[in-house]
Amino acid sequence: MQTAPQPSSGRLFLNRSRPPHIVTLILLSGLAALSMNVFLPSLPGMAAYFEADYAVLQLSVALYLLVNAILQVLMGPVSDKMGRRPVIMWGIGLFLLATLGCILAPTAEIFLAFRMAQSVVAVTIVLSRAAVGDMYEQGRAASMLGYVTMGVAVVPMIGPAIGGALEETFGWQASFWMLFGLGLAALGLTWADFGETKQKSGLTMAAQFREYPELFRSPRFWGYSLASGLASGAFFAYLGGAPYVGTEVFGMTPGVLGIFFGAPAVGYFAGNFISGRYSSRIGVNRMVLWGSIINCLGVALNLATLAVGLGGAWSFFGFFLLVGVGNGMAIPNATAGAIAVRPHLAGSAAGLSGALMPGLGAGLSAAAGALLVPGSGAWPLLWLMLGTASAGVAAIVVVVLRERQLGL
Repeated sequence: MQTAPQPSSGRLFLNRSRPPHIVTLILLSGLAALSMNVFLPSLPGMAAYFEADYAVLQLSVALYLLVNAILQVLMGPVSDKMGRRPVIMWGIGLFLLATLGCILAPTAEIFLAFRMAQSVVAVTIVLSRAAVGDMYEQGRAASMLGYVTMGVAVVPMIGPAIGGALEETFGWQASFWMLFGLGLAALGLTWADFGETKQKSGLTMAAQFREYPELFRSPRFWGYSLASGLASGAFFAYLGGAPYVGTEVFGMTPGVLGIFFGAPAVGYFAGNFISGRYSSRIGVNRMVLWGSIINCLGVALNLATLAVGLGGAWSFFGFFLLVGVGNGMAIPNATAGAIAVRPHLAGSAAGLSGALMPGLGAGLSAAAGALLVPGSGAWPLLWLMLGTASAGVAAIVVVVLRERQLGL
């Protein structure tokens, strides 16, 4: 593993000659998380503003995730070639322009175009993870990623509540003005604190991409990546379907929906705390396995409650606490495992593995929106989530069996 930059002075923070401080990585990742969900309580109001169907505005989630996935595949090799720092700064700059486009969009179609461009902010979370992989070995990296994503969990926990309050007070554009201001702050923080963690590879971009087959041929890489992507798939389906369930099934206002909507993030915070404290001690594979099982359990209990006629808003959103705990345990550990399979390709591995989450999420989010129709209740969403979470359990079992076969 490469040696991180050495300090030129005693300062540990806001020093560009050192690797980024953990606080910087948390805040950069948080910007990407906030951009994904802060405006969701405003979707019904945005549909009215643009005089468009709710299903059209709901595509702002699925399309964002789809482009996000494509960009993540590119970001890893580009940053392996050019370094983490310049790629993050360019990404945030483009995000700022796209956010202004969302605010000023005159039609739903133009808004969706700029919303897709906003997904470039994924560079902050992808390369924050890659930087952790640059600086730490697998067990320590899993713990550090747990702390990074624990901080990120605070953002989706409070983001929809803030977005709902801003929408009710100032209109839907207020959430995007907040993102613009935070993007400016993130750009300044990156410039001041993000010391380079990756030596430039010296390879051409074509040569950089030709190294992808080394990852493609690794069953362990795919097992970890799919475990992470499928575990999070339940949450992405939730992003696409829960606003509809909250407003149409349970009759919630945007402000109330914003508060309830953050339930998985509370569990995610707890799961990340467990990862940060115990991953090095318990081991990456066991943390992913138990996290994936807890993820399934949360959805199964939700279905069982509906089946016996006791389902309501409190139980529907409450059981997503367990989904959050499972994701918080599975995702950072599976990510660390995927990056560690080929340490010299940390950026490419972080990008490709990370791309599976929004890639799968785009399809699941769109599917949730399509399956939820008047009279369907929450059933289609929960069945979709249960199937996805169960597949995540199967993926990590494959990794465990493969490592036993290799004697690791």
